[in-house]
Amino acid sequence: MDVTVVEVAPRDGLQNEAEIIATADKVRLVERSIEAGLRRIEAVSFVNPQRVPQMADAEAVMAGVPRVDGVSYAGLVFNDRGLDRALAAGVDEINVVVVATDTFSRRNQGCDTAEGVERWTALAKRAADAGLFRTVTIAAAFGCPFEGEVAPGAVLDLVRRVAEAGPDEIALADTIGVGTPDRVRTLVSGTAAAAPEAAVRCHFHNTRNTGYANAIAALDAGARVLDASTGGVGGCPFAPNATGNIATEDLLYMLDRMAVSTGVRMDRVSETGTWLGELLGKPVPALLGRAGPFPTPAR
Repeated sequence: MDVTVVEVAPRDGLQNEAEIIATADKVRLVERSIEAGLRRIEAVSFVNPQRVPQMADAEAVMAGVPRVDGVSYAGLVFNDRGLDRALAAGVDEINVVVVATDTFSRRNQGCDTAEGVERWTALAKRAADAGLFRTVTIAAAFGCPFEGEVAPGAVLDLVRRVAEAGPDEIALADTIGVGTPDRVRTLVSGTAAAAPEAAVRCHFHNTRNTGYANAIAALDAGARVLDASTGGVGGCPFAPNATGNIATEDLLYMLDRMAVSTGVRMDRVSETGTWLGELLGKPVPALLGRAGPFPTPAR
């Protein structure tokens, strides 16, 4: 089995940090990720810099990252202005978020879910005309901090609605880290059935320590693209108590032990996680940098 790991530390990982990270350090994080073998990187977010100041230098980051054959850079886009910026900056992919609940959608994006679908549809057409790879992410697919439970049927109905715009990929996001493997299997298999032309991608946060179990459940149900953040850093600025994504290096260790191919060197990612912790001035949540890989028996 081959699995694609999408590195999201430069965007989702850093957007929730209290301190602004220097542009040069963001570029270096991307460079280190490429050196480790990661080939899809969510590098920037083209959102209002007043709302997410950590992402205000998106254009400068994109101007500084290396252009390497086979490496695809994604930018998060919420509206036409964001897409204009993304096109000018030269991204290869866009990721548009549609939130599964109205309350969270209004807080996160200033519109309800129905308007979010309309925005996605318009952005998808423009992006397709520009030749960009298009991902639509359904946020809060496993639960909402403001409305509570989100019924699987409602999520799958939303999947069918966003699929009408012809996405290349549909991502299911456990934005607040409440998902469990049973719900993951239901939504991944349901999404594949409802939108067979789109690849299924999953985005898990490890807030309640279920993220890695959910990743395996997603693979078992047919997903082949997983988001992860080096060091396990990150979170959503608009979701209370949201913690980081599953750590790239810890995910790679698990997949490697399961003989799942990713093409990524977990030792290099682990080194980057340690470097990132030093940059942030605090230990990162990832465990591989502390425990090390599978031990070599003493002789």
